[in-house]
Amino acid sequence: MLHIHPLPSIVDFTQLLTAIARMKHHSTVITLSKEMELSGIAPDVCTLSVLINCFCHSNRVDFGFSILARILKFGFQPDCIILSTLVKGLCLQGNIVEAVKLVNKMEKIGYKPNIVTYGTIMNCLCKIGKTSEAIGLLRKMDERNLELNVVLYGTIIDSLCKDKSVTEALSFFFEMISKGIQPNVFTCNSLIQGLCNFGRWKETTKLWNEMVERKIMPDVRTFNILVDTLGKEGRLKEAQEVFDVMIQRDIEPNTITYNSLIDGYCLQNRMDEAVKAFKTMVRKGCSPSIVSYSILIHGYCKNKRIDEAMSLCREMTNNGMIPNVVTYTTLIGGFCRVGRPKNALELLHEMQVCGQHPDPLTYATLLDGLCKNLHFPEAMTLFQGIEDKKLGLDIVIYSILIHAMCNAGKLTTARELFNTLPTKGLQANVWTYTIMMKGLCKEGLLNEAKELFEKMEESGCSPNHVTYNTIIQGFLQHNETSWAVKYLQMMVENGFSANTTTTTILIELLSTNQADKTLQDFFQIYV
Repeated sequence: MLHIHPLPSIVDFTQLLTAIARMKHHSTVITLSKEMELSGIAPDVCTLSVLINCFCHSNRVDFGFSILARILKFGFQPDCIILSTLVKGLCLQGNIVEAVKLVNKMEKIGYKPNIVTYGTIMNCLCKIGKTSEAIGLLRKMDERNLELNVVLYGTIIDSLCKDKSVTEALSFFFEMISKGIQPNVFTCNSLIQGLCNFGRWKETTKLWNEMVERKIMPDVRTFNILVDTLGKEGRLKEAQEVFDVMIQRDIEPNTITYNSLIDGYCLQNRMDEAVKAFKTMVRKGCSPSIVSYSILIHGYCKNKRIDEAMSLCREMTNNGMIPNVVTYTTLIGGFCRVGRPKNALELLHEMQVCGQHPDPLTYATLLDGLCKNLHFPEAMTLFQGIEDKKLGLDIVIYSILIHAMCNAGKLTTARELFNTLPTKGLQANVWTYTIMMKGLCKEGLLNEAKELFEKMEESGCSPNHVTYNTIIQGFLQHNETSWAVKYLQMMVENGFSANTTTTTILIELLSTNQADKTLQDFFQIYV
């Protein structure tokens, strides 16, 4: 076009740039527009409008405003579409405050923001969790007699469902219908997901019937939501029925559908049926994803079928999929579960050779497995390796090791690890404190356990029901009933209750008349 004589009109060039922009090749439009200007082709307001849109989508809204300045300099009058595009650009950058300011400025200088402008801001508000402000904007639009549509209501309903305000979302759904706005499948899916998350099955059924009456065809996502939720709740017969209805309606299940079904079977330890669903997926030409393999591998590991899990991992590799950190961590946990921690260590090495970097959960899983299998030298070597490589030891790693040392009767080592936490920039959490208290009580160091309890509260870490039960059991087992009662009173006052172990010890003391008057008085008051 640049070499044609005479040159095509600016309208022709703008049409071409618009077409390229619609294909989302925004950087190409910016480059070509520069070539045009270097060739002496002056842009018009439409060309500059396309350019603003491309800059906004390229996360350079500042350049978009520079183009606006050029439009004004050329004596052109920007229209509502140009200003709305800049609003969208600000929203894409998450600068909602400036976007609202621009809309207010538009109104002051006589521009009437249209439904697209408001819809853009509303969508942005919902994405950053400001649903109440989005609702306020919807009400403002209604007051100005702007024609509300299903997209606007759908945005609000979806956001409310994600905020777990499903009842309010239903209210907006029925308000939309009362205004004569026909719901679409997106809006219905949002509500079905929200209702399913709370197990509100009667309302889910009612909404399904509403869809049927209004001839809103459920899509693959609708069925996926139902299969996934029913599977997670263990209602596998119903999940399979929904799956069958899906096929009867000629809606092809996708990888997500099969994954949900496989996951449901794995959660119930029904591995044979999970494998059958996996094989059906492959037979039907639906390619398993890395998630599909990982779900099944996790199921095998949970059921201590580690060799089958490894076989599936090899199959995945042969099919061109590289196991990720989640897959490797699952397998490492699986080997530890069946008492094969050395294989787990080998897998960690293989993982690193393959370019997969272990994350804190990987190390925590392996360290826990080594400790539970009494491989303390290997555990300490791993711990030291993580520390030497500055891989970011967190409180979970330290807590696992402290727990293992306490269980092995190595209280001195556990205490040393606990005392070094501040020097490592780590704050002990409720689990860490509770583990240490249990270790101290086990060795009869009750005064030290009391001091640690006080230190825990002073540091702003509130004891939970496990902490209270741990220290109470420690005092009861060493016949320190007066202190046990003090902690029992504190526990009750803080809204916690005795667990099975604590209750059993108390009942045994009372039934054998070994309980002193303090403990008997406590029972008369609180029980």
